[in-house]
Amino acid sequence: MPEQRTYEILYIVDVETNDDDVTRLSDNLQQIITDQGGTITKAENMGRRTLAYPIGRKTEGIYVLYEVDGTGREIAELERRMRVSDQIVRYITVRVDEDRRRAEKLRSRRTRKASKRPFGASDRDRSGGGGGAARGSARSSEAAVVEETGEA
Repeated sequence: MPEQRTYEILYIVDVETNDDDVTRLSDNLQQIITDQGGTITKAENMGRRTLAYPIGRKTEGIYVLYEVDGTGREIAELERRMRVSDQIVRYITVRVDEDRRRAEKLRSRRTRKASKRPFGASDRDRSGGGGGAARGSARSSEAAVVEETGEA
């Protein structure tokens, strides 16, 4: 059996589509995903928003976001259906499981390093403690000039 992967699918519906048709389209796309063996973990209608740039003389769209666990077969069928739909202005599918795994790995590494650090060391690092010679006051830099030139 192929590996289960996590995808985010965002599509933009034309604003001239009425609410019933948007609901029907959303239900139809969700049915395609479940028929192909995928599971929808999140379905969010983000509502009407302004587009970043005009698409076909349209400046607004209805954004819908899905988070889907599946093999990729259902994504191919879903994208094929979205491509031929006149109601969908744009769509994008992003595979997010690798990015989440990488972020979790970095998060665990960061917490492991923080637990190894002695107590109070993180406070000193943040406040810029140590290294006073590089950030010395004007008086100490004047003293360095006097030492170099030999004049008082």
